[in-house]
Amino acid sequence: MARTLSGLAQRELVDAVRARYRLSGYAEKRLILREFAAITGYHRKSAIRILNSANVVDEALDRPRRPRVYDEAFCRLLVVLWEASDRVCGKRLRALLPALVPALERHGHLGVDPATRAKLLGVSAATIDRLLQEARGLSDRRRARRAPTALRRSVPIRTYADWNTPPPGFMEIDLVAHCGDVLAGAFVHTLTMTDIASTWTECVPLLVREGTLVVETIDQLRGGLPFPLRGLDIDNGSEFLNETLVRYCIGQGIELTRSRPYRKNDQAWVEQKNGSVVRRLIGYRRLEGPAAAAILARLYTASRLFVNFFQPSFKLKEKLRIGGRTVKRYDPPQTPCARLLAAQTTSPAVKAKLEEVLTNLDPLQLLEEIRQAQHQLVCLTDEGAASLPAKQNDDLRRFLMGLSTAWRTGEVRPTHRGRKRSPHDWRTRPDPFETSWPLVFGWLEANPEQTAKEMFQRLQRDNPAVYADNQLRTLQRRVRQWRMRRARLLVFGVHNGATAAGLESLTHALIDDTLSTPPTSSPA
Repeated sequence: MARTLSGLAQRELVDAVRARYRLSGYAEKRLILREFAAITGYHRKSAIRILNSANVVDEALDRPRRPRVYDEAFCRLLVVLWEASDRVCGKRLRALLPALVPALERHGHLGVDPATRAKLLGVSAATIDRLLQEARGLSDRRRARRAPTALRRSVPIRTYADWNTPPPGFMEIDLVAHCGDVLAGAFVHTLTMTDIASTWTECVPLLVREGTLVVETIDQLRGGLPFPLRGLDIDNGSEFLNETLVRYCIGQGIELTRSRPYRKNDQAWVEQKNGSVVRRLIGYRRLEGPAAAAILARLYTASRLFVNFFQPSFKLKEKLRIGGRTVKRYDPPQTPCARLLAAQTTSPAVKAKLEEVLTNLDPLQLLEEIRQAQHQLVCLTDEGAASLPAKQNDDLRRFLMGLSTAWRTGEVRPTHRGRKRSPHDWRTRPDPFETSWPLVFGWLEANPEQTAKEMFQRLQRDNPAVYADNQLRTLQRRVRQWRMRRARLLVFGVHNGATAAGLESLTHALIDDTLSTPPTSSPA
């Protein structure tokens, strides 16, 4: 008979039954031995040897184990750092730790001893994901109006494969509509600009989707970029493909290109940031009016520094097609600031300025400002509050203290809205063994050692053309439940005859549960 219990469950069962077996008389030992062999699958002689010996099963437990490298304190510290990085993956967090830990120490948020610091700097990305395992659980499309043919021809097309390795300054630009589920009416947009070389990202809210406002916003953002704006890649929307933007780029010496219509992959860099930055921070609520735009502006002011200085991201290194399979290789995750510091085209003055800004930034302060703006945005959209009270200065301390346990409450972003799923508590097909469970459990009471397959074959012989072969799993699952409940009764049962009454009541309870429990997804 095949064993139905795991190795650890067998050891626990042996520890629980061994003392009772040694203190029992001949008749009780015979009953315990029979039930123990039926549950565990051991031969009768092996079961006698195991229950009489103290070393047969315990030898594996007595083997020396490797000492634990990362204790509970280290795991709690890692959870705090993971929360402070806005819950990035293990590979990105591993690349961020050398910069994040000193930043938190400079601002008095963290104190790490040399031994723990060495562990933090030496832990692998896979180990980070393993230690954080417990802490981790369409709108209508509207076709844009085409621009004049002469204007479209004046702007060359650039595909996703034409970028090669440009220097910092060539950016893709796109709009994200915060329209909720309805595209009609007036709503706020987000203008997103992403640098191809460094993945530096800028986001600005727009109240109106209009070409002149887009040009003014681009001109304003140029002054805050850590590199000169050398090129813009746009889509074919009228807010970008217009005479105003074309004249501006020609006058400023900016190379202007466009993607192919209805080919979103041509702007893969900015489309990726639309999801990982804009949608992750804002969500999919409908935002309307100047109040929502003002809150978005405050949120993007903090997220601009947090994303570009403390959010490592992957960058596609090469993409190969081998037969019918596509292989992608990525550079090690780095922050946009780190990529600019490593770029040869970045001037020493700009590098010094970036290092100065990085030294003075407090990542937890930025993250707390992002959470506050997200909370205000949700209150404005869901509750319609026109004015929201600002948070107190001691909220940063409470925010820091709550990082180690925030994962227990699930999603912490106020703008996140999970999918609602209705419970599935009804049967999708009838129970094929509805009238046979009392008979099956009676067979088990008479002969616990027989297998579910043997009983299923017996049912097929007694009831031809009633039970199909694919119904064996259902019977095996229910028999396994009966054996597990009987094992619990064997461990916690009483002596001298009460076991039989307990088994009888257990059988009736299991029959009732079987008839009332919805089936699983296995075939009936």
